[in-house]
Amino acid sequence: MALTNPRPLVIIFVFITAIGPTLSESAKIFTIVNYCKEMIWPAITNGANFTGGGFALKPGQSAVYTAPPTWSGRIWARTGCNFDKDGNGKCQTGSCGTLLNCTGPGSPPASIAEFSLNGTDFYDVSLVDGFNLPIVVKPSNGKGNCSTAGCDGDLRQSCPPELQAKAADGKVVACRSACDVFNTDEYCCRGMYSNPVTCLPTNYSRSFKQFCPQAYSFAYDDPTSIITCSEADYTLTFCGSR
Repeated sequence: MALTNPRPLVIIFVFITAIGPTLSESAKIFTIVNYCKEMIWPAITNGANFTGGGFALKPGQSAVYTAPPTWSGRIWARTGCNFDKDGNGKCQTGSCGTLLNCTGPGSPPASIAEFSLNGTDFYDVSLVDGFNLPIVVKPSNGKGNCSTAGCDGDLRQSCPPELQAKAADGKVVACRSACDVFNTDEYCCRGMYSNPVTCLPTNYSRSFKQFCPQAYSFAYDDPTSIITCSEADYTLTFCGSR
């Protein structure tokens, strides 16, 4: 699915508060790359010291932005969006309300990269809210484990029929989670299932894990999914990397 464009157009965003350490002392650099064959609309959740956002990326484009060292939040891509000149509209998957510029979490289904930055960084890719695009997180120049997280394959192609999210033309645009579809305590890890002893893998989460072994498949999939690293910058690629 990767594009052949050797020099993707780079869009630079600087999202950082003016209060606190200087940019050179504190900046975490994130590079988001769209290798998909379609336009995507990446979204970033905001935080107490960081203004998130949303923007469009054409196939072959990259966006670079910086965040403070204590930011915790999510990055994902929306698909099938239609926004007007004022940034109002909606998306087929991953919507965060009706705005291009996200101010809150997105709606499932979406493949999500999660970060908690605070000296030692914790990061993962989660399919707990479903899957809409292949996504991979790669750290650079870090210390520690610093391994790759994510899912470079397209789970939509093997999604069980009962979990498929389809566009009006019948195309499968995402694979929903069992919690999103069936809304039961067992699938959603809530109620008597809201702890790691009773919340166990299901047939659906096992199929997700088999296809994407480096991603969260259910709420308590911590041991094989969370990665730690320090002093790293991060590249997020959608739809495969070369």
